[in-house]
Amino acid sequence: MKLGQMLLKAGLLDKDQLDNALEHQKNEGGKLGYNLVKMNLISEDKLNDYLARQNRIEAINLEGVEIPQDVLNLVSAKLALRYEVIPVERDGRKLVLAMADPQNLFSIDDLRFSLSMEIEPHICASSMIKRALHKYYGATDAIVPVEDVEKVDEKESEMLAADDELVVGDEAFFSLIEEEEEQEDEEDLSLELSDSPVVKLVNSVIADAVKRGASDIHFEPFEKFIRIRYRIDGVLHEIMRPSRKYRQAMVSRLKILGDMNIAEHNLPQDGRTKVRVGERFVDMRLSTLPTLFGEKVEVRLLDRSKVQLNLDVLGFDEDTLYQFRRGIKRPYGIVLVTGPSGSGKTTTLYSALTELNDVGVNIMTAENPVEFNLKGINQVQMNADVGLTFAKALRAYLRQDPDIIMVGEIRDQETSEIAIRAALTGHLVLSTAHTNDAPSTINRLVDMGTEPYMLSTSLVSICSQRLIRKVCNNCKTPVMVPREAMLEAGIDPERFKGITFYEGTGCSKCNQTGYSGRTGIYEVMQIDDEMRALIESDANSVDLEKAALRKGMINLREAALRKLEKGITTFDEVIRETVSNV
Repeated sequence: MKLGQMLLKAGLLDKDQLDNALEHQKNEGGKLGYNLVKMNLISEDKLNDYLARQNRIEAINLEGVEIPQDVLNLVSAKLALRYEVIPVERDGRKLVLAMADPQNLFSIDDLRFSLSMEIEPHICASSMIKRALHKYYGATDAIVPVEDVEKVDEKESEMLAADDELVVGDEAFFSLIEEEEEQEDEEDLSLELSDSPVVKLVNSVIADAVKRGASDIHFEPFEKFIRIRYRIDGVLHEIMRPSRKYRQAMVSRLKILGDMNIAEHNLPQDGRTKVRVGERFVDMRLSTLPTLFGEKVEVRLLDRSKVQLNLDVLGFDEDTLYQFRRGIKRPYGIVLVTGPSGSGKTTTLYSALTELNDVGVNIMTAENPVEFNLKGINQVQMNADVGLTFAKALRAYLRQDPDIIMVGEIRDQETSEIAIRAALTGHLVLSTAHTNDAPSTINRLVDMGTEPYMLSTSLVSICSQRLIRKVCNNCKTPVMVPREAMLEAGIDPERFKGITFYEGTGCSKCNQTGYSGRTGIYEVMQIDDEMRALIESDANSVDLEKAALRKGMINLREAALRKLEKGITTFDEVIRETVSNV
């Protein structure tokens, strides 16, 4: 429970006082407890008592305590100021420290390394620490020398602060409905586990990743450190490198979150959970993989607050959206959405289902996993462990009087054949495939063993897509693109005469990347009589693409170039995500 909530519950503050203190903290900075003391809303003794309860760690009162000079000499003024600590007592190789933030794993680790001693942290009110720093080290109120704090420390402290807002598990959703009941004061080992420094670190990384808009977190073990990277707007960024000593504890924490077997280290595992960061609800999918230096963990973050299930806002060009809508409004047939992992296929399908959803329509989905709950739609989670596969689910659906069926992915001949059978018997079937573009999807399905004539009679349209990064509007600046670079990329320089290109210089709003957010680019290949004849004649993807372009299909490169013309993206991003058809 947060400190403010604890004090409210104890009757030591009323809501108006807490709101005033939070506003004061926002304006003046510092910890909430420090501001409460400064505003004379609570005594330091009471604050110490409740900080100890909140953090489940012993408190210490520095008032009236005289600390021996040899103990003070153990911690330099620089370290004491940086981490707001006061050495209190030495017992052999153990040093007792009064700390304003005893859950700061990084400060404890740095002090342990710098002093070559075991650290026993005790919590102490920030205001009391400040006075002690002034008394023993001659520090003024400006106690933190920012120029001495490395950038990585700044990032890490921000991340640890973010942990206060993280709620894990089903209670992430129930917490908005009702407050958790007060637990008895008996000893609870699970609570001790949840407050450990490594757990704080993992929770803080997750909360920080959500706040930065990351789609994935990678925990990667190497010989001397653990590398933590976020994927933001489709690109990986290294965030920090904790010591390898925390590797197993971090993996165990993540496995517990995902309800996985913490004793299994030699086989890949999958898990999932739900978290709340502030008012944002996030589904987490976790995957472990044994590597040379331990288990790598990948965490996929699905932020519900960021998902917009509306075809009009995904990035479709007007003509392409018209073609896609024509396909999904057909009474029967197969509509495929293709692209690599992370290209937004599920969002496109969910948006289509949301548009098609009606009380008079029976929509059923077979998914692995079910990523978001769609109201009024029958969604089924696949479970290979009990034999519930896409193919088996599809067979069952045909006896459930469906109008529209969505299959998460067509990945084998059996699923493909049943989907075609459903389409030929009066059902609209939506699904995905992992292919690079719309024309190559035909050859991919034929390679699975699907008969070309079956494809030609059942396919309605194929939509291929990518997500490209948008230039940051806060720091975008005009740039020149050399004519030679455009020619090398297969782009006609004459087309862009008089067009201004932009790039982002990097700012705080875009995490210094120059990009902020992503938008979709799409190509839709309609299957008409000419295309059916080409499919039945076993035409290759090049011939299929040429025919589709003659009929007016806008391919992925052209869709990206239109975004470039409008100043939405950059030249480099167009080249990174698409290939020329020249």
